[in-house]
Amino acid sequence: MPELPEVEVISRGLAASLVGRTIESVKILNHSSVKMPWYLFSSRVAGKEITRVHRRAKLLIMDLGDDLHITFHLKMTGRVLAHDGPTDPKPHTRIVFGLDNGGSLEFHDTRKFGEVRALNNEELEEWSFYRNLGPEPLETTPAELVKRVEGRKSQIKGLLLNQSIVAGVGNIYADESLFRSGIHPKAKASDLSRESLEKLFTELQAVLRQAISENGSSIRDYVDSGGDAGGFQNSFKAYGKKGEPCPCCGRTFDGATVAGRSSTFCCNCQKMSG
Repeated sequence: MPELPEVEVISRGLAASLVGRTIESVKILNHSSVKMPWYLFSSRVAGKEITRVHRRAKLLIMDLGDDLHITFHLKMTGRVLAHDGPTDPKPHTRIVFGLDNGGSLEFHDTRKFGEVRALNNEELEEWSFYRNLGPEPLETTPAELVKRVEGRKSQIKGLLLNQSIVAGVGNIYADESLFRSGIHPKAKASDLSRESLEKLFTELQAVLRQAISENGSSIRDYVDSGGDAGGFQNSFKAYGKKGEPCPCCGRTFDGATVAGRSSTFCCNCQKMSG
């Protein structure tokens, strides 16, 4: 699933080409991708100008004026691609937006898990997923993020993945930041010092910024708005490296399921407390 860096890269790429464009037509090829009556979605967005493209957590959001927003939750295989001209729909094209300059915007989704909505301000604020999102990790100080987890008896990785604690972090960036801060993913937050937790969130911010600068991580399906793959997967220190040697100590990386997700860690370098 695309995480904060990937969605941020997509939003920046789309903003450069879409802001100021008007959506002239909407063709819905798979009604289940639209999580509202399809005819209401089409009537709301057709004829509207795209005034802003941005991100909240893992959501891609296009503002159509001050009181209407198209939200894309990409889930596992969703892609949003901009084209200079019209294109023929591919097998996994779910929605096509025709633009006033002759270009098009397409939502692709191989596994059909993605969700697209057109919501006004009140509906957006009342949407439970959106309403319950925690703070943005790149817009919040490490000290403030520490306050949201310190003293909790839950495993630290589970807290990182909890979108109501901190928004936008998924499996990749949880594993990477935990390794770089020397914290075991199964460690309880209550067993970690404030200093260790502040280091964790400092490393999380650094990892997220680096990933954005390297165009995100392409593992299977992710590409940016122009169809290009990311490069941060070449900088992974821990994620997906079970059985390989730790770059710090040489010990073989271990793997386990933590908070319902596959996790890679070094038992020598990553501590359960401290």
